[in-house]
Amino acid sequence: MAISYGLGATATAVNSDMTKGVINRFKVMDVSRGSVLTGHVVITTLRCLVACAGIVATAFAMGFDTDASASHWLGAIGLLVLLSFAAGWLTVALGLAAKTAESAGMGTVPLIMLPFLSSAFVPAETMGVGVRQFAQYQPFTPIIEALRGLLEGAPQTGDILAAIAWCLGFALVGYVWAVATFRKRA
Repeated sequence: MAISYGLGATATAVNSDMTKGVINRFKVMDVSRGSVLTGHVVITTLRCLVACAGIVATAFAMGFDTDASASHWLGAIGLLVLLSFAAGWLTVALGLAAKTAESAGMGTVPLIMLPFLSSAFVPAETMGVGVRQFAQYQPFTPIIEALRGLLEGAPQTGDILAAIAWCLGFALVGYVWAVATFRKRA
């Protein structure tokens, strides 16, 4: 959830760069126009990781106890980096595709809502039929379950593979969409 909350700012900033002419200014400089998009992804990834570090620190301050080994922690950090990177590219694409800064910010609302409709708070098995099916097959459930398993020291290979697949899919779709949209608009 910490990752999804910061995405609206990225979409709005990307849209602002496109509509206010920042990209046009870079055309006359010896700077790759695509570096602006990459910069937004890097900043989004770093912002998400700082938010996640704050949440982990708060959890430890509140008494969180874990059986995770160093390799489990590295796996969890790697998955968070991958998710942040993927969400960054997807959000950049949403910002490029939007007509206004307001619609760019609103375009990230589904990404903010998906964790609420996952197994983040309640096990999917305990949900009603329609909601349970949605929660089981949406992208954030395996990501959350993989992170939960890694931090508890008992990761499930299926959850980890599904989480990595979703993240790689997000990154690929976001990158391809962003590049295609950027070429049309720039």
